[in-house]
Amino acid sequence: MNDEIFPLTANYDEDWVRQNSYDGLTLYCLESLCQVLPLEKDMRVLDLGCGWIIGSIFLAKEFNVQVWGVDKERSPTGNYNRVLKADCDNQVFPIRADARDLPFPEAFFDAVVSIDAYSYFGVDERYLPYLCRFIKPGGLIGIVDGCFTRELNSLSDVPAYLKPLYLDDEDPWFPVHSVDWWKNFWEKTGKVKVLTAEILPQNDFIWQMYIEICKDMEREQTLIDALQNDTENLIALFRMVGKKL
Repeated sequence: MNDEIFPLTANYDEDWVRQNSYDGLTLYCLESLCQVLPLEKDMRVLDLGCGWIIGSIFLAKEFNVQVWGVDKERSPTGNYNRVLKADCDNQVFPIRADARDLPFPEAFFDAVVSIDAYSYFGVDERYLPYLCRFIKPGGLIGIVDGCFTRELNSLSDVPAYLKPLYLDDEDPWFPVHSVDWWKNFWEKTGKVKVLTAEILPQNDFIWQMYIEICKDMEREQTLIDALQNDTENLIALFRMVGKKL
């Protein structure tokens, strides 16, 4: 079934993907994004919050682009070793840097992608204009992240099953918003035109895979419990693509 829903990801070894991504879902989310984010050969792409850089490797192999994988936590040496093993060292360049302090020239990238990372820094209203400095005019930015299917405007809007996740001390979900919120948030800056903003078509499949992959991981139990009690389908994943004006 995986090869029908995600034919590109199906070509990669499942053990390799799971060992080199936080929850094993990176390539699913990235392939979904690339269905609405047109990438062309030799584009320069920034993979923002790249983790263990397997998404950057995927982009290089599948779309023949150059990718700069940026993460402030992951060792660039460890990521470079993964790049070498994937035979992508002439296309994928790992860098340790903070998303708020990027070491690139202005107008350097044709596209930016961020998978399950953008909400950690991108809810700052000043961030998108900052990021756009590094994107060529007409360039693209695409993200996949968690969202809610309706906006939660106050703590009283939060269902009981969601509160442990919403108020989690280490990784709270109160910065999570609805798709409409995100679309308005980007467009009001005047820096981008949003081309696509929607729940992932493969949302249900990806969450099912997440529960299966992470069911024995203690750190994931708060989210798994929320998903299993989410009868209103409040928790979702969304993809959004904007074009720099």
